[in-house]
Amino acid sequence: MKLDIIGDIHGCFDEFQELTKRLNYDWSRGIPIHPQGRRLAFVGDLTDRGPESLKVIEVVWRLVIKEKLALYTPGNHCNKLYRYFLGNKVQVTHGLETTVAEYEALTSKKQKQIKEMFIELYEQNPLHQVLDNGNLVIAHAGIREEYIGKENSKVKTFVLYGDITGEKHPDGSPVRRDWAKHYKGNRTIVYGHTPVKEPRVINNTYNIDTGAVFGGKLTALQYPEMTLVSIASTMPFVAEKFKEIL
Repeated sequence: MKLDIIGDIHGCFDEFQELTKRLNYDWSRGIPIHPQGRRLAFVGDLTDRGPESLKVIEVVWRLVIKEKLALYTPGNHCNKLYRYFLGNKVQVTHGLETTVAEYEALTSKKQKQIKEMFIELYEQNPLHQVLDNGNLVIAHAGIREEYIGKENSKVKTFVLYGDITGEKHPDGSPVRRDWAKHYKGNRTIVYGHTPVKEPRVINNTYNIDTGAVFGGKLTALQYPEMTLVSIASTMPFVAEKFKEIL
């Protein structure tokens, strides 16, 4: 199994296209396909904040659902958009407003199509992927070793939001424990969720959310080679969005 695992895209379609081209994917069919059969995998948070969230949804839906050429695990922003599309009451804030604005600008026919695509993408994929005979785990915000392969509300909260304490920072964001610092497992865990200026590699865990939507980079981890490939973002740089993790 040869994968190119991509960090949080957040609607940065141009960066997604540039990164996959750097990884030798061919876009002649309108989706990235690798001539040697490598597959893409997504750590979640496809949408919100960036300029072209719906375009990202369409391409990932085609890759994952229609062509069966890629893997996807949802992130917390994916979960919120899913709940919005189901008609649940959610706050259209923290980036969701950009995706909703794109959506509301569409014709009702196109809206129906996008909504159905995303609901299918979300419902047809697990909250974390256990791959390569259990040696590789992809989970949006990471995962504790004892949670791997399990499905319950604790696991769902962890993989979507991280190891949250229940407390809040002054800006309203949740306080999270540094689970990766204490991870002692043999499985490789690839995740995103917390923007870092450079990919963070510690204790067999790889945080590849390098903050593309905040002007950082979009990063891919090539598996099993464990090579990191990044391209610079075209978005404005927002320094305070990056967590300095020691």
